Amino acid sequence: MKQASGKSLISFAGGMPNNDLFPVKQIDEIYNSLPENIKKLCFQYGPTSGYPPLIKSLENYLKNKGLDVDDNRILITTGSLQAISIITQEFVNEGDIILTENPCFVGALSVFETYGAEVHSIPIDKDGIDIEALKSKIETLDRKPKFLYVTPNYHNPAGIIYTPERKKELLKVLSGTGIILLEDDAYSDLYFNEDEKHLTKAMKSFGVKDVEIIYTGSFSKILGPGFRLGYMLSSKEIFAKAESVKQALDACTSNFMQILANEFLAQQKLEPYLAFLRGEYLERKNLLQKHLKTYMPKEITWNEPKGGFYIWLKLPPHIKSTDIFKETVAKGVVFVTGRTFDPSSKKDDRLRLSFSNMHKEQIEKGVIILSETIKKVLENSKIAL
Repeated sequence: MKQASGKSLISFAGGMPNNDLFPVKQIDEIYNSLPENIKKLCFQYGPTSGYPPLIKSLENYLKNKGLDVDDNRILITTGSLQAISIITQEFVNEGDIILTENPCFVGALSVFETYGAEVHSIPIDKDGIDIEALKSKIETLDRKPKFLYVTPNYHNPAGIIYTPERKKELLKVLSGTGIILLEDDAYSDLYFNEDEKHLTKAMKSFGVKDVEIIYTGSFSKILGPGFRLGYMLSSKEIFAKAESVKQALDACTSNFMQILANEFLAQQKLEPYLAFLRGEYLERKNLLQKHLKTYMPKEITWNEPKGGFYIWLKLPPHIKSTDIFKETVAKGVVFVTGRTFDPSSKKDDRLRLSFSNMHKEQIEKGVIILSETIKKVLENSKIAL
């Protein structure tokens, strides 16, 4: 975040919205139009489970996504990372096994490490988690993992979206194992093509009865990270314990931000704003894609994302992204190295480019510097060989 905030840097690092995209005017109007008693409530403590009107608005929002909000409960959290932390604290003792994808969201990895979990990772391909590798891992472990953590929609960092078939295969593998599925879904509203919206359907909405699924979501990518608002949707039993864990962590999430977010949802401002964001991110993705095609050496490959924030570049196996980073940062360009997202911190033949936080006019210059650096590292590696 420090590098992403550097004023003199061209940053492909920040997995966050651009400051110029925030709905500042709408939020100003919302706050200024609030009744005096609700404004006062903004400054007060609230229920641990969340501001009741926001929970009601979220129920409608999630119901429109096909999720069952009648037999499950919503817990409002201080960002979705807190939801992941609460779930980990609820289920994991030191030394317990957690399964993740490889690569995996670094924030979640930090949580799992903090609680002393033993993390086993499963590779992913362009369609999702490797099903055969997952089966093999479960069969060969000496004890049952507590849960499998996945980010199926516009994956961070890989940018992929699971195919419907892969989602069904994953649920079939977990069926009857007692392994909980932790489905992290921060990006599903940021699809680029309306015809592909159906691909973002949450696995928790599939109606599978013999897999316990905990679903987490966030306002960070669709309203603003500074709101620090996330949520989890889980069974009533899991919710009850999670609410107690949250009570001990921070008593409640900011009432101020919950009230503003609720009004944004209740006043039907979210969908028009999301339409605006989709257009902005599509434009940035198209620019980055075009310039990568123009300037990148042929040895570098990637999958073009269908939504979200990220493009995940694959390097030749003898090239390390950390070596490229050392060169580009000196030239004023930063990104996130592949090793950051490897649970074992070893695999370093990838790098993540985020287009969400970029100024559009900087993208080409940044790609040129990155491409020239990669070419130089490639040439030096050939000489060394």
